Amino acid sequence: MRAQVLTGIRQMELRDVPKPVIEKDTDVLLKVEWVGVCGSDVHYYETGRIGPDTVQFPWIVGHECSATVAEVGDKVTTVQVGDAVVVEPAISCHQCDQCKAGRENTCRGLKFLACPGQAEGCLCEYIVMPQECCYPTAGRITFEQGVLCEPFAIGVYAVKGARVAGDMKIAILGSGPIGLSCLVAAQGQSVETIYMTDKVKERVDIAKKAGAVWAGTPVTADIVEAIRRQEPDGMDVVFECAGEQDTLDEGIELLRPGGRLMLIGIPRIERVSFIPDKMRRKEITIVNVRRQNRCTQSAIDLIASGKADVDFMLTHRFDFERAQEAFDMVAGYRDGVVKAIIEL
Repeated sequence: MRAQVLTGIRQMELRDVPKPVIEKDTDVLLKVEWVGVCGSDVHYYETGRIGPDTVQFPWIVGHECSATVAEVGDKVTTVQVGDAVVVEPAISCHQCDQCKAGRENTCRGLKFLACPGQAEGCLCEYIVMPQECCYPTAGRITFEQGVLCEPFAIGVYAVKGARVAGDMKIAILGSGPIGLSCLVAAQGQSVETIYMTDKVKERVDIAKKAGAVWAGTPVTADIVEAIRRQEPDGMDVVFECAGEQDTLDEGIELLRPGGRLMLIGIPRIERVSFIPDKMRRKEITIVNVRRQNRCTQSAIDLIASGKADVDFMLTHRFDFERAQEAFDMVAGYRDGVVKAIIEL
């Protein structure tokens, strides 16, 4: 089969690689239809690592995908050949203390698509996944929308963890796919007062059109001053979706006493810092968000019902042969890209 393979830093080649085969009777062979380019994929593309997870080239990236069931194991009962599915990229063991506690996202034996040392990615024609990672869509959403279910599920999980309510005031720092997913998920909880920021002007414009009451860029304005001028009491919740020291600092400044800082963005550096005095005096709660525990089906249902409009995030589409062009665009934040997807 064909696969787009990372062969070095910022190097990608279209290669023929062995087609995967079903090994367990609960496995599903999937024909990949569309793949999304995620910020974490770009981390591997640009630097070859995220934290301790280091790529050993050659390596296939990609973890956001929709697919068609091509073959099923003898004991598969949830899908059948020909079904359109959304793929949950996290493969949990279901046996450890974390899984038994309902925390499959922190499973001690977790394997995640495109995570070095765990499982290769989906930027290829076929992958094999356990049946519990295959969510049939029954034609309720398109394959393109299916790609968005992975990042949108993270937004759903983050908003759930933040315990937002309709009368709350929130800020989302970073208006890429994850930040915009948090926006849409919060709107689904009837939150109306949402402030958003981003360094890319086109993303700021998209955030405004998507329903943010205010959106601005730190490139031309003091974000904290601009928001606090309108909301002097501060934010109830801040979603940090950029993974930058500046946005972490802005989040602490923007929160009211007793506020909640949701950390979703993945920093490129090994350490970040906080000013303890400011956190202590405000009694800020900091919550780390680890992917999208048990929220994939909710994401599918919200999109299918029309309660969640995510189509506006799909800004660029590429043929499989142009995958590296897609990665370069996302890495450089070119042409106002929000979500680039690749068709196989």
